[in-house]
Amino acid sequence: MTDLDYVHWPIDLLPAQSVPFNPVPFTRSGGRSLGGIARYTRTDKGFWQGSLNGIAFRRGQQFDQAREWTKLRTYLNGQAGLLVVPVCSTRLLASPPTWTDFSPGLYPHDDETPFDDDTEYYEGATRVEMATTAPLGATVVRLRLISAPTVQGIRFSYQHAMYETGAMIEQIGDDEFRVPIFPAIRQEIPADAWLETDRPTILCRLASDNQMDIEFPPANMPRPSVGLVEAVDVWSDLALEAA
Repeated sequence: MTDLDYVHWPIDLLPAQSVPFNPVPFTRSGGRSLGGIARYTRTDKGFWQGSLNGIAFRRGQQFDQAREWTKLRTYLNGQAGLLVVPVCSTRLLASPPTWTDFSPGLYPHDDETPFDDDTEYYEGATRVEMATTAPLGATVVRLRLISAPTVQGIRFSYQHAMYETGAMIEQIGDDEFRVPIFPAIRQEIPADAWLETDRPTILCRLASDNQMDIEFPPANMPRPSVGLVEAVDVWSDLALEAA
């Protein structure tokens, strides 16, 4: 992905009770026949629509949280701004974590030494790779299962574009599978690329300019929700630039 001007939602400081994202397919119908039959046709590859629900403001943290909220609201300036949102995805994990239990696994080299800057390797709870290059617009991909129970019915992201898989079409060897995905590939994913399955992220815009309006009641902490829509226009513009 080329460098984009976006901000990450601070899920640790402004945690949400849930972050549902659902596919919005584009289908059309010519109406019902005399016999009552309606035929539907897919006219587009669809997009994601979701929200950050029940964002928790806590006593003792509310001033830091309010300042962070205001900074985000000013930065986004309504629907104009781009926001990267982490989506809790527990379907691959043997023991689903709580929403805030997302500390990555950090590991040294085999000789127990870190990198020169004292950082260590990142390793998630699961690992899935793209087995072969997934071209722009693909709706079927070939995944390699490294450390996970399955590649069916999961979500993953690559460079903040999020996808979910359907039922397996074909198994190739012991650890490679062809599966359909939603939506179509937003930007080419190279072969052997590691896919984020523990904590997928999605590039979004606010669903409307007033999504971050907020009121602080005198006696209670607010629990606002923020509506979001996938920033499909960004992927479309990048595809046109690459053409």
